[in-house]
Amino acid sequence: MNPAVDEKSPGLNQYPIAPLYYLETLWFQVAGTLCNLLCSHCLVSANPTNRTHLMMTLEEVKRYLAESARLGVREYYFTGGEPFMNREILPILEETLKYGPANVLTNGTFIDDRLAARLKVLYDASRYSLELRISLDGTTEETNDPIRGVGSFKRILRGIQCLAKVGINPVITVTEAAPELGGLGKTGREQFYELIRSLGLRQPRMKVLSLFHIGEEESRSCGYKKNETLLGMHLTEDDLLKLQCTSSRMVTHEGAYVCPILVNDPGARMGDDIQSTLVPFRLDRGACYTCYEFGVTCRT
Repeated sequence: MNPAVDEKSPGLNQYPIAPLYYLETLWFQVAGTLCNLLCSHCLVSANPTNRTHLMMTLEEVKRYLAESARLGVREYYFTGGEPFMNREILPILEETLKYGPANVLTNGTFIDDRLAARLKVLYDASRYSLELRISLDGTTEETNDPIRGVGSFKRILRGIQCLAKVGINPVITVTEAAPELGGLGKTGREQFYELIRSLGLRQPRMKVLSLFHIGEEESRSCGYKKNETLLGMHLTEDDLLKLQCTSSRMVTHEGAYVCPILVNDPGARMGDDIQSTLVPFRLDRGACYTCYEFGVTCRT
């Protein structure tokens, strides 16, 4: 367990501590670590056979939603793995939208006309927003598929088009693994925006995420270097407020964790319920360095 301590100004041989200032956002590892794709940079190593974390049931989600409401949570995120592999995902979203805005992080490959229409019904019926975030790592098969899997590019684009037809404008999430983002000439962002517009979305939205050198990415490129650490650093309150672990927590079938990045880290498990996570966390992981140094937030 990561020890709960109070000091905010560490010495040279200590790590800074992140208090939970308020609990605004709750994440659900709703699909566990099961995914139909095998992305080469996946930070949780999700794949078709990874059962490190199991699917969450509707009843589990309901219990966490009820607890979260008592604790003042204002928005909800669903990730995995691939959320649409969970057969209860639509009832889960319907229930969540009674409490607040819901955001689904998906690879988009399960979205067809039928599913898009059902999502549109939820989208229109709720007083809260329903956001879809679709992952894409290239503007062509040649750049995307080596990262996300053969045939994934066409299926992702189909999913985006199906949402566009029913009037849902998803956020396209691109990681820095996308070759276009490091190219010369026309900027990579412009290439992605052009592609998104061509799929029927007049006002394209895109989020670029830094890579975390854990999970599959550690093998694809490298792990964290010795100097990529927050050891001995003093973080101001403004610095800390920018970190998602000071305002959010993650729940899975296996318990409650400090954040969506560290769900495969046994030391990041904080208890069986949300209440047990309302304590500070020591920022001694390499991923903590990425969040701080690059201002990473998984929120939309």
